[in-house]
Amino acid sequence: MQALRTPDARFDNLSGFPYEPRYLFHGDLRMHYVDEGSRDGPVVLLLHGEPTWSYLYRKMIPVFLRAGCRVVAPDLFGFGRSDKPAARSDYSYQFHVDSLHHLLNTTALSNISLFCQDWGGLLGLRVVGEVPGRFARVVAANTFLPTGDLPLTEGFIRWREYSQKVPELHCGGVVRGGCVQTLPPDVIAACDAPFPDETYKAGARAFPMLVPATPNDPASPANRAAWEELRRWEKPFLTLFGDGDPVTRGGERYLQRRIPGAAGQPHAVIPTAGHFLQEDQGEAVADRVVAFMKNS
Repeated sequence: MQALRTPDARFDNLSGFPYEPRYLFHGDLRMHYVDEGSRDGPVVLLLHGEPTWSYLYRKMIPVFLRAGCRVVAPDLFGFGRSDKPAARSDYSYQFHVDSLHHLLNTTALSNISLFCQDWGGLLGLRVVGEVPGRFARVVAANTFLPTGDLPLTEGFIRWREYSQKVPELHCGGVVRGGCVQTLPPDVIAACDAPFPDETYKAGARAFPMLVPATPNDPASPANRAAWEELRRWEKPFLTLFGDGDPVTRGGERYLQRRIPGAAGQPHAVIPTAGHFLQEDQGEAVADRVVAFMKNS
């Protein structure tokens, strides 16, 4: 498998992201992850989505660290400082799921509080369904676990068409468009940093087409199996969805109705927050997660 590695210089002087890079290998591929805080503290696992990377959590990580947590935030393959397989055919739903299992096994994480958004949830909820004993609680934000049995939203269909047709996928511009608040130029530049040119974006281009859209999608059986576990999940499950996200709007109610652990939890629709609520309301969202951890 041919893979590209973004030059380290692209990540110099990132605003608000002083964390030491850490790496593990999954086969020949190098995965980057942030691992900060007390090794004895409660574990918070932060999973990003498309087309972002762990930098998306720079407003939330300090809140968790002040609360005494150990924070782990990987870059999925194809994103951030992690290696980027060059061919779109190298990417699959299962490939990403396997890489997260490898992360959990290599770092020996357990009793995890998961925060997952966008593809972080499509992958994270699948992993929860496969190894539920590793997780203590889940926070799902602007995400879902699709099986292809229900139609995709119009907002997602428009995004998928755009992602395949646009000659240059401006990742920083995508993040900017998914926020309610204005992003400063240095943040947009940091979102673009992992991608020196279009050859580095095979993963970003592939992700929208990996979402199961039909019942016979390759990922559908395993996602259905994960749902069988989630329908029995009685550990705490919280939804925090942005009020300005056209892609996942209403999806929180679907999760709340079907996951037993969601009953009686302090679910919230976050005001003045778009799809990337970590950018729009990161500190406030992290405060809610810390309170949820303390009270559940």
